[in-house]
Amino acid sequence: MDFSGKVVLITGASSGIGAATAKYLTELGATVAMTGRNAENLNKVGAECEAVGKQTPLLLVADVTKTDDNSRVIEEIIKKFGKLNVLVNNAGKGAVGSIETTSLEQYDDILQTNVRAVYHLTMLAVPHLIKSKGNIVNVSSVTGTRSFPNALAYCVSKAALDQFTRCVALDLAPKQVRVNSVNPAVIVTDFQQRVGMNPTDYATFLKRCEQTHPLGRVGQAPEVAAAIAFLASDTASFITGTNLCVDGGKNITS
Repeated sequence: MDFSGKVVLITGASSGIGAATAKYLTELGATVAMTGRNAENLNKVGAECEAVGKQTPLLLVADVTKTDDNSRVIEEIIKKFGKLNVLVNNAGKGAVGSIETTSLEQYDDILQTNVRAVYHLTMLAVPHLIKSKGNIVNVSSVTGTRSFPNALAYCVSKAALDQFTRCVALDLAPKQVRVNSVNPAVIVTDFQQRVGMNPTDYATFLKRCEQTHPLGRVGQAPEVAAAIAFLASDTASFITGTNLCVDGGKNITS
């Protein structure tokens, strides 16, 4: 998988799967544009990319829920590189809540980041992806393919993202732009802590996941990054509209 000469935009690249993907694609020769809200973390990941790659990444502090930020990100990428080959919609957030404990505020907050922001940024990127005959990879979740309790807004958002992936794949197939998603299960990142899990509970959770994931373990961010790289590469040239499960078999369990 050679990304030499290709410009890749990765949202939410300051940590977790986004950071791992930025480093992975940089090592494969990509010129990476990275966005994130945390400038310090973004700079740290950018330095790590620069250390392993031939190209200096473009670091853009931006919030995907802000339409002006999204417009600025695309404008700066085109101004600097003149093209965009791959869009990785990775930025996302989670929340705990059932139909009895959720709120409209939680629903709006989760859908704003996980669906509306993707919708908007993809709209802005598509004209450039058509020119480059590029592709899109959305970072979804096993919660898009299966149902789970006490994560209602998050599950709804990822199911919507999977449908968005398939619909946009059909829209753009005549233009030779491929659109796919990766659907991870539990991956070792700071995601669970961000939704309120303390270190002790998180350790217990990871141990329990050894039983709930058929491969007997949780995943690592570089494993998801490798799947993203595959879908974004010319190796996957005949794949579009696919939701690729990177989940240790979680989605096929009862």
